[in-house]
Amino acid sequence: MSKLRDGWVKTVWVLALLLPVWFLVAALGTKFGILDWRIGFGLMVFRLGGLLLLGVLVLAVIGLLMALLVKPRQGWRRALVAVAIPALALGFAASVMSKAKDIPPIHDIATDVQDPPAFSKAVIDARAAIGGNPITDMNAPVPALKGKTVAELGKAANPGLASLTLSQSVPDATKLVAEVAKAEGLKVTGAGDGVVEAVAETFWFGFKDDVVFRIRPAATGSGSVVDIRSASRVGMSDLGANGKRIGALSAAIKAKAG
Repeated sequence: MSKLRDGWVKTVWVLALLLPVWFLVAALGTKFGILDWRIGFGLMVFRLGGLLLLGVLVLAVIGLLMALLVKPRQGWRRALVAVAIPALALGFAASVMSKAKDIPPIHDIATDVQDPPAFSKAVIDARAAIGGNPITDMNAPVPALKGKTVAELGKAANPGLASLTLSQSVPDATKLVAEVAKAEGLKVTGAGDGVVEAVAETFWFGFKDDVVFRIRPAATGSGSVVDIRSASRVGMSDLGANGKRIGALSAAIKAKAG
């Protein structure tokens, strides 16, 4: 029985140590284009990740019980490590899921939801090329959202987001916005004629969110008005990332504009 215990504990210990490797391969493989995001994230993490963690946790708990009950009692430290790794990972996943329940399942946010900034054809084509989220009418009722619109859910979740009025002219404001976008870590892909487009990329998985800034003359005849739209290329819910990004960008633009 002790041989079975020793073999069991060693095996689950190795399996537990390999779990971070599995998720690293999924995350970095997706980021560097080795794996399609539907494989790296969709399959390896979303579909199989939880099952792997739960399976190793059950095996590790059995190993810990064997280490504590079978004489001579040994191997419990390894078994405890094997329990801790998937348990902590499952706890983190549960925390993320709990927070997600309080965030609407949307991924497209704008400061002006009635007349949101439009993305260029190049951006729309780039999203389509990876099978990503299409850019749709924010004010059209969505059956999956119980008939509500992305615009009203986004506004309710981000009530503080609004258009920015600057004293700078449209050309000067466009230049300022592009500088802020770069300073905030975005990759600017185009700037000119009152439009700045950029891409934000996550460290893990390399998920990309498209950001467009629209700069138009102010209604008063002097100065300009800036609107921002940020949309995730993949995933139904952005977990609030786009709203936070627009808020941070708005604050940075205000600060630089003076």
